[in-house]
Amino acid sequence: MSETPFTQLQDQHRSGGSTAVFDQLAKTLREGREYHKLFDALCLKKKHALGAPLHRPTSFDDIAVDKRDEFESAYVAAAREVGELLLADKKLSQSFVYFHALRETQPIRDAIEALPIPQSSSEESEELIDLAFYKLIHPLKGMQIMLTTHGTCSTITALDQAFMNLSPEQRAECAALLVNRLHGDLLQSVQREVKQRIPFAEPARTLRELTAGRDWLFAENNYHIDVSHLHSTVRFARSLTPGQPELGLARDLAEYGAQLSSQFQYPGEPPFTDFYAAHIQFFKYLLNENRDDALGYFQHLLENEPDQSSQAMIAYVMVDLLARTEQLDRALPIAEQYLVKADQDFAAAFAELCQKAGRYDVLMRSAHDRQDLVTYAAALVQQ
Repeated sequence: MSETPFTQLQDQHRSGGSTAVFDQLAKTLREGREYHKLFDALCLKKKHALGAPLHRPTSFDDIAVDKRDEFESAYVAAAREVGELLLADKKLSQSFVYFHALRETQPIRDAIEALPIPQSSSEESEELIDLAFYKLIHPLKGMQIMLTTHGTCSTITALDQAFMNLSPEQRAECAALLVNRLHGDLLQSVQREVKQRIPFAEPARTLRELTAGRDWLFAENNYHIDVSHLHSTVRFARSLTPGQPELGLARDLAEYGAQLSSQFQYPGEPPFTDFYAAHIQFFKYLLNENRDDALGYFQHLLENEPDQSSQAMIAYVMVDLLARTEQLDRALPIAEQYLVKADQDFAAAFAELCQKAGRYDVLMRSAHDRQDLVTYAAALVQQ
């Protein structure tokens, strides 16, 4: 009679005892690629060594307090091994369960980064989108896959829903990808119309060059791309950082939008009520194009805004622009006057601004005015 896995365990128990049983069990499960059971087996072996009950292999509840650290080390090692085995077996979602539990998702990110972009929607592409984008392992790659397999509209909707969960760096990456895509699509669309009218026109590298002096492109409510996509992309582009080449493209998109018929220019929240005009100034400031005039645009809005909540929204944009360009001394008075008292949640950000600027005197004054003893004490000892 051929040996079965069960008889092998019995033989190992007779010849080598409990340790041999667990080693044989792990060997059998590795060879059979039963990796989830392997995790249980590795934890089971450690529980036996610690003299703990064996009916719940992965539970911490029945581990003595003084032995929990030792069991946790074995648990982590087992999870890492099983995660790596599943990853090598190209079972990314199953591998994620183990690496996520360990808060070690870089191996999953590296694996996703190495994969080619699927060219059509499939079970595999949906799995990659879920891991990369929705589980935030590699949002940029997830967006690249979405753009290819689902198109711009679905990608914009997904980004809108997930945007606040992304880090500032991830937002900038995703915004740059979308700006590049939309600018490229729009450039091609406008180029086709220009060639129809002017067959020998020189091809342009940017939208700005292509539309310059050609008001007829926008005559009779004409447009060349989904205007809601344009609106969303320009809004996302506020996450771009100084130095990113996509900032210039974002300004071009805003300038294109500003030339559209008014019925295609949707208002935003202050200070972006005049949506494209305000974004042009926003991007120009970050591009260091007439920076004082650009900031003056928002200053004028602030000074002429009677509503306090709208004032705070305008001030926040100004402070953000100044902070991102390291002009903290100019940002602090605006933040102190319009934001700290209006928004309690801004207090921590204001403290960080003061710290970066080395202006603990401003932080102390603000804390005193707000009767905030904790912040006052913190500023006092850091001064």
